[in-house]
Amino acid sequence: MTKQILIVVDSINVNDSSGSKANVALIKNLSSVGFGVVVFHFTRKDIHLKGIECISIKERKYNILYLLSRTQRIIQRYFKINLAKYLEPIFGFSFTFFNDVNSIKAVLKKQDLSKFDLFLTLSKGASFRPHYAVNKLPYLHKRWMAYIHDPFPMSCYPQPYNWNEPGYKQKQLFFESLSKNAKYAAFPSMLLKDWMGTYFSNFLKTGIVIPHQSFEEKSINFEKPNYFDSSKFNVMHAGNLMKQRNPEGLIKGFELFLDNKPEAKKDSQLLLLGNAAYHKESIIKHAVTLPELIIKLNNVPFNEVYWLQKQVSVNVILEANSEISPFLPGKFPHCISADKPILYLGPNHSETKRLLGENYEYWAEIDNVKEISVILEKLYSEWLITTKTMRLNRPDLENYLGKEYLKEQLVKVFDND
Repeated sequence: MTKQILIVVDSINVNDSSGSKANVALIKNLSSVGFGVVVFHFTRKDIHLKGIECISIKERKYNILYLLSRTQRIIQRYFKINLAKYLEPIFGFSFTFFNDVNSIKAVLKKQDLSKFDLFLTLSKGASFRPHYAVNKLPYLHKRWMAYIHDPFPMSCYPQPYNWNEPGYKQKQLFFESLSKNAKYAAFPSMLLKDWMGTYFSNFLKTGIVIPHQSFEEKSINFEKPNYFDSSKFNVMHAGNLMKQRNPEGLIKGFELFLDNKPEAKKDSQLLLLGNAAYHKESIIKHAVTLPELIIKLNNVPFNEVYWLQKQVSVNVILEANSEISPFLPGKFPHCISADKPILYLGPNHSETKRLLGENYEYWAEIDNVKEISVILEKLYSEWLITTKTMRLNRPDLENYLGKEYLKEQLVKVFDND
């Protein structure tokens, strides 16, 4: 008999975050390998996934929490006062958070959920609203799998991300409760499972690894970007450049590569796509003196990015300067399925480096300008030799991030019940 999975998720809008892209890929692959999938989502848009029943959860209004949340927003907008730092140490979370959680709970309570074999909660960023809602519904716990995509709360992040945000003690209590109530905790990376297990020991007993998924997105007709020249040696980073993800080493490494290899200037480009608010000023300064640097510092539609990842010569994965990175970047599966060499800039002790392999040659620390330039020279030389058709050629990772491995992990879960 087909196993039935109810998924409760923040958003299925792939253009709003890398987390939503990862969640939609997981949902689609669960459905495509034969599980019955029903999705309750809090996207607050009428979005549907082909062949999957998707039910939009409406926000509860006409209640005190909704009124308080809107009042807080108005005060913050007009008086420029951050009320969260005063309110969240008391309540743990925002009024909006609690209203959203109650909206999710109210819908789930009305459903006949007896046919489902598994309740899977998915989230993005630091939300975890679906998890909080299901954690408050004890009758679901025996069939609950909580997917933990990132560390939580922020105090559990590795440096340089970690900080004690308002209400961190209540947030820690919430996750302690979750770690004990969820029958399974799924993590996209082995390092993240072990990392979170040092804070909440029960994760070491209930944790399993279900990596972010690759999936073949059907190409949608769109106008090809005029800033992209397919005849060139294109090195691309696509994604949000947060404060901790500094592209300075990459840009300077690319600049040094061109200085050492001046003949490459005529046919090389470095593309930086995505939001980079903290680094915007310095990136623009570099672009003025470095015409080979192409920048689009805003949200680029996912279908455009995915198309480009398959067309460029090299995809860049860039992480923070840290001793450890337990994250599996959301773009990792897309870069693997694009089948182009990956320039990985990040810690040696990381999930990305673990998967690429100890001897992976196109890796450097984020700020090692000289090593980055050397790697780019190697890649450029290979690009010339292979008549501009370089391949990553990692069928092992394609399998690990694909449907059949996913099915194997879920079958093990159901067999253990």
